[in-house]
Amino acid sequence: MRSLSLAGPMPLTILCIGAHSDDIEIGCGGTILRLRQEYPGCRVYWIVLSGEGERADEARRGAELFAQDGIVGGPRLHSFRDGFMPYTGAQVKDELEKLKQEVSPDLILTTSRGDSHQDHRLLGELTWNTFRNHLILEYEIPKYDGDLGNPSFFVPLTKVDCERKIEYLMKAFSSQHSKRWFEPETFRSLLRLRGMECNAASGYAEAFYCRKVVL
Repeated sequence: MRSLSLAGPMPLTILCIGAHSDDIEIGCGGTILRLRQEYPGCRVYWIVLSGEGERADEARRGAELFAQDGIVGGPRLHSFRDGFMPYTGAQVKDELEKLKQEVSPDLILTTSRGDSHQDHRLLGELTWNTFRNHLILEYEIPKYDGDLGNPSFFVPLTKVDCERKIEYLMKAFSSQHSKRWFEPETFRSLLRLRGMECNAASGYAEAFYCRKVVL
């Protein structure tokens, strides 16, 4: 298991993986904002497995807002069918294997293996299966299924970054505004809850599931 090195001569390299066009931003958008501030020049690889048409445009907009000029080669979008990724698992695995030949990141942010959404669950499993010597944090996504659990890794955020995250989410993903859960109070409430659980000075945090970490 490789440790996360933040003090070396090379810029911090982050790999962000999402099944759908708003997964990364919802799950770890605040963490990305914080890392970009604390490690100027960090390199971000941004991969979305499902996104076409309007959703692809939104994915590009979200990546631009959160990662800005830190993205290497722009956001990479694929067109796997939403909700059916477990039935094309071999092809999804192929894409991750290609990615592994290109980048060896210091940190990987991906969906959770315990997520109730089948696409999220598969992608979380395949990330661990493919990147076996990396620091992997699995982010959480609130949803109707009610699958929020007991995360073990917390990233405290300033209130400014929390509000910026929410602003960017609402700005980038207009197609999701009709969903009752996709609203500022949902995102703010989860940030506040996780901030309370880790005793963040600001009161706000994002949380992750971490299977293995070496310091």
